[in-house]
Amino acid sequence: MKPSAGYWINKLQLTRHIEGGSYIRTYCSPLTIPREQLPPTHKGPRPVSTAIYFLLEKEQFSAMHRIASDEIWHFYYGDPLIVYEIDPSGHLTEHLLGNNPEAGECFQCIVKAGSWFGSKTKEGSDYSLVGCTVSPGFDFDDFEMGVRETLLKLYPQHAGLINSLTR
Repeated sequence: MKPSAGYWINKLQLTRHIEGGSYIRTYCSPLTIPREQLPPTHKGPRPVSTAIYFLLEKEQFSAMHRIASDEIWHFYYGDPLIVYEIDPSGHLTEHLLGNNPEAGECFQCIVKAGSWFGSKTKEGSDYSLVGCTVSPGFDFDDFEMGVRETLLKLYPQHAGLINSLTR
């Protein structure tokens, strides 16, 4: 029998994430990259890498946001998750995370630094348990939540998606 989302939230000690869903930071590299060795998009020194567990339930979504680093998503358990990525030129990529390669699912995907992205479970799913690894490491100073009106002006061709993944 498949464990519930609540089981994973309790077992992994997940808390609510500001973009939606639940998470916990599981790793922060003790090695640090000095600010002057990073691109100008990073506002200070950063750990070499960070990692989290992230869980989305069927009624939740991860709101459109962007960060200053590449983010590698890893599928762990549950149902497929769709990660929507809009690159700066407006190209949309739908990454389907899951454990069934015959259905087009993959165990990992990469969202490039500076892309807008959000996610939700595939229709008919209960929850998705995934992980995210960020390098250079994640810091909320490098996080920007998407504003619906701004994103609609930049990418009107993706209005339906933007409306569904912003608050």
